[in-house]
Amino acid sequence: MPGEQGAARSFVAWVRTRGAALLIFVALFVVWEVAVRVTGIKEYLLPPPSTIWTEFWKRHDTVALGAWVTTQEILAGYALAVVVSVPLALAVAYSRFMEEAVYPVIVFLQIIPKIAIAPLFIIWFGFGFTPKLLLVFLLSFFPIVVSSIAGFKSADADIMDFARTTGASGWTLFRKIRLPQALPHIFTGLKVGAALAATAAVVAEFVASDRGLGYLLLQYNGQLDTPMVFATIVILSLIGLVVYYAVEVVERLAIPWHVSQQATAKDATL
Repeated sequence: MPGEQGAARSFVAWVRTRGAALLIFVALFVVWEVAVRVTGIKEYLLPPPSTIWTEFWKRHDTVALGAWVTTQEILAGYALAVVVSVPLALAVAYSRFMEEAVYPVIVFLQIIPKIAIAPLFIIWFGFGFTPKLLLVFLLSFFPIVVSSIAGFKSADADIMDFARTTGASGWTLFRKIRLPQALPHIFTGLKVGAALAATAAVVAEFVASDRGLGYLLLQYNGQLDTPMVFATIVILSLIGLVVYYAVEVVERLAIPWHVSQQATAKDATL
């Protein structure tokens, strides 16, 4: 099938592109290692990657447990943001009342600093899972809903009018025109939200938590255990990258026809 072949080419191109980025990261780590060894920088200031790996492996069980806790918070809050924001964006795009009454409230809530709301969540919901989930939700929610609204409003008016002359129903117009044209915008918001989700989880754990990567960062920083601080940051970054690239893979499989995906697929054949 042409569509399946296009999706496969897009996926291969994505792997090749990320492979090049991986090589660059490896080169940066090598330069980092050599520079620290040559200059004699103290390890408590800037440990080399080899020391970070050694210290991490000694305590990888503790870090793995914290990573699992933080990952649950990221995935749950992000999933909630997706489930709420996309239908809400659809309602705002289709309803003038929702656009005039609800959208300004959404913008106002986004302006409020989330770090200022976090202590209130602790007071209201305690020190458990709920306040972390809500903070991840809040940081991921706004970029998804804004991009989705722009997407649902991006349908070409001339195409819509022509489709109506053929007798197409409202559901057909949505399924064949509005939704496909909105998907690139929606996925843009999903990727931005995914990038913010890890930050939100750590911020929530900074405020009040007895487990998770944010808690470990505070603990290791207080002990001046710089190698473990770096190790924890790397693990947290990897979790965020996995979530982000998972969304990107879904995007390439869902909209292989989009111009950005077709360009990538063409590069893969060169």
